[in-house]
Amino acid sequence: MDSKLSPGQRWEAYRPSKTLLFWSCAACIVATMVVGFNWGGWTTGGTAAAMAKTATLDARQELAADICAERFQAADDASSQFVALKALTSAWDRGTFVEKGGWAVMPGAKAAPQSASQVARLCADRLALVEAPPALPSITTGATGGGTAAGAPAL
Repeated sequence: MDSKLSPGQRWEAYRPSKTLLFWSCAACIVATMVVGFNWGGWTTGGTAAAMAKTATLDARQELAADICAERFQAADDASSQFVALKALTSAWDRGTFVEKGGWAVMPGAKAAPQSASQVARLCADRLALVEAPPALPSITTGATGGGTAAGAPAL
């Protein structure tokens, strides 16, 4: 008798049991979570906290490397130090050079932080990209007798 019913009629006549409905719902929930965590970008609270901590440390090191590069270029013997830095071929040696020079230690800090070697390597990488050694601004004497830096407006 069931063979004479069309598929649509059999679909309408089907009444699933409560057990089948429960396990179907459970399977849908599990499938949603698997898809969400694997491809949907969902994270747990612990993973999010770890990602935030890593991003914070990376941002700190980037800022410290920028300050390090500025301190290196503002040093009195920056040109000679720049030539010595460019002479080093290994990124490791350049990082060690910057770290030993003390440029990786932040102003006001009494000791180098634990991440000073990473900051020194980032700083050395930034300095290695610079084409020419840093030049100090020249001091010129204006008509009034006062010295102003080149390019600075006289007051």
